Amino acid sequence: MAPSFDLWAKGSHKGTPVVVKMENPNWSMFELEGPSEDDFLIGNTPTGSREKARGKNAKQLTWVLLLKAHRAAGCLTSLGSAFVSIGSAIRRRVASGRTDANSTSSNENKTVKTRFYNCIKVFLWLSLLLLGFEIAAYFKGWHFDAPKLQLQYVFTSPYGVRDVFDWVYTRWVLIRVEYLAPPLQFLSNFCIVLFLIQSLDRLILCLGCFWIRLKKIKPIPKQDAVADLESGENGFFPMVLVQIPMCNEKEVYQQSIGAVCNLDWPKSKILIQILDDSDDPTTQLLIKEEVHKWQQEGANIVYRHRIIRDGYKAGNLKSAMGCSYVKDCEFVAIFDADFQPTPDFLKRTVPHFKDNEDVGLVQARWSFVNKDENLLTRLQNINLAFHFEVEQQVNGIFLNFFGFNGTAGVWRIKALEESGGWLERTTVEDMDIAVRAHLKGWKFVFLNDVECQCEVPESYEAYRKQQHRWHSGPMQLFRLCLPDIIRAKISVWKKFNLIFLFFLLRKLILPFYSFTLFCIILPMTMFVPEAELPAWVVCYIPATMSFLNILPAPKSFPFIVPYLLFENTMSVTKFNAMISGLFQLGSAYEWVVTKKSGRSSEGDLVSLVEKKPKHHRVGSEPNLEEMKADLQQEQEQKARKKKHNRIYTKELSLAFLLLTASARSLLSAQGIHFYFLLFQGISFLLVGLDLIGEQVL
Repeated sequence: MAPSFDLWAKGSHKGTPVVVKMENPNWSMFELEGPSEDDFLIGNTPTGSREKARGKNAKQLTWVLLLKAHRAAGCLTSLGSAFVSIGSAIRRRVASGRTDANSTSSNENKTVKTRFYNCIKVFLWLSLLLLGFEIAAYFKGWHFDAPKLQLQYVFTSPYGVRDVFDWVYTRWVLIRVEYLAPPLQFLSNFCIVLFLIQSLDRLILCLGCFWIRLKKIKPIPKQDAVADLESGENGFFPMVLVQIPMCNEKEVYQQSIGAVCNLDWPKSKILIQILDDSDDPTTQLLIKEEVHKWQQEGANIVYRHRIIRDGYKAGNLKSAMGCSYVKDCEFVAIFDADFQPTPDFLKRTVPHFKDNEDVGLVQARWSFVNKDENLLTRLQNINLAFHFEVEQQVNGIFLNFFGFNGTAGVWRIKALEESGGWLERTTVEDMDIAVRAHLKGWKFVFLNDVECQCEVPESYEAYRKQQHRWHSGPMQLFRLCLPDIIRAKISVWKKFNLIFLFFLLRKLILPFYSFTLFCIILPMTMFVPEAELPAWVVCYIPATMSFLNILPAPKSFPFIVPYLLFENTMSVTKFNAMISGLFQLGSAYEWVVTKKSGRSSEGDLVSLVEKKPKHHRVGSEPNLEEMKADLQQEQEQKARKKKHNRIYTKELSLAFLLLTASARSLLSAQGIHFYFLLFQGISFLLVGLDLIGEQVL
């Protein structure tokens, strides 16, 4: 029991008591007395009473100040603990010696990866050499307060050429001015133009989203379709095929199977396919057992397993669509293994097809069960919230076209067949089928108010691989689809939207200028100060764009600065992936399944314990023999392969490059540039040491 403090025992207890909790274990709680009515009646109160009130208020103020000091000390202690933890993690990373170069599961082409890394190392060593040279010049008296340096300044300098060093430095300045600055300034101006075009596109999308909200525009199904659903079994209930492709996703298979089996749709009008591409025998047995138990519950569900896993997910879906019973279905709903559609998902999506024969796809929005798990998941939530709330919704409302997200969508099977079906030619089969369907004249509907739960990657390694696939695939697809887009019998505006906006601006130009402008050109302008980047390019416009990006997720405003820095950090991976896809390098064709943590499953198991429905279950438990076999298999796998954090060499090298450039910017007194380079370098350092996501102890 906490000790009591009888501070104001004299007199009656008046006013409202305020209880303040303290975190210090020695004294955990005390009471501050609120002001009474007499405290405000100073004019009618005797002098003695006023003195007592002042004394009492002085004591209260003292305790409040002590409380604030206690909290400040607690914050300092927390910061100290955080720095100690970070230091321990860094020591563990360095001691383990594990880098992305040792990763056996890396999906990057080794030759390209090595060349890209070597280029960054050349820039790093050159920047270190130049930094030493500039520091020596600074102490020799070569002080330049402005980034620009004119030729006449060198010739009329009061310092003159006194020794060999001054002569060498003078030659270096002339080389900078005559040969290095002009092409560097041209490249920076070119990137600034691209940056402004992309920022204008982002601004227009945000204005479109604002207009949609202002006018409350949203897709509405025909009234008779809704009435048919409410009329019962005799209403609008077309035959729907539900597909769940999965591959070695043991952590999440139960929650997705349970969710689709609980869809509120007539049992005779729904068929569920579990498309298992797992090569792990234990996972196969567990999924088969889960399907069998739902079959006993009365669900119309089948299990399919491919022996030859050609084409990854696209090959899996293509094989499943070849089944004879698919011809009886009119629509197909697709969910990845970690997605949990709500029971009314089909009732809120399928009605949009009725009496709209030109609608080929209805796409729902994603929501994330683990968005607050760590800093990485919070930053991903900002990106994806903007993608769905702004990009997908605006394009769906005004253009009737957007990229299919690969899951949480319902396709008209006729649209899939007329567009050529699933093709295994790229790793973005969802975008591929969407582009081909758009060229055939099919329209898409995006439902921002229909959400489907899933999870985002929690580790940087998983997120990095996912982003590599997401940014190399579109460039593959662009090379393959460009002739078809040019020959297609669609309007010039649609061709312009597909070629310039959809592919070039948002898939190629964005990662190109992000990496080139902020990771290469900006550090180089510190060593070649005659070429410069304006402060509004470095600070004001990026801050404004980050503010617009974060609007769809207002609770994430405290993370606006980390978001801006992290997006520039990820430009390395995105740029590398874009180059791989554009030039058809080896890493562009490899599919790596994003690692799942099973957070959704944990939530399902809790709800299963609480509700325990009679006829519908969210998940079922495997039998003891399978669980034992599963545990034994896991132990064997742990002996062979252990999960751990890594050091990422490219990010780490760029961190030192940016920090070196920030040190050089101090010699030219460039305030905004210094702070940007400093914090961007720290961001690269944290990512390079794998401190941004899941931490494995």
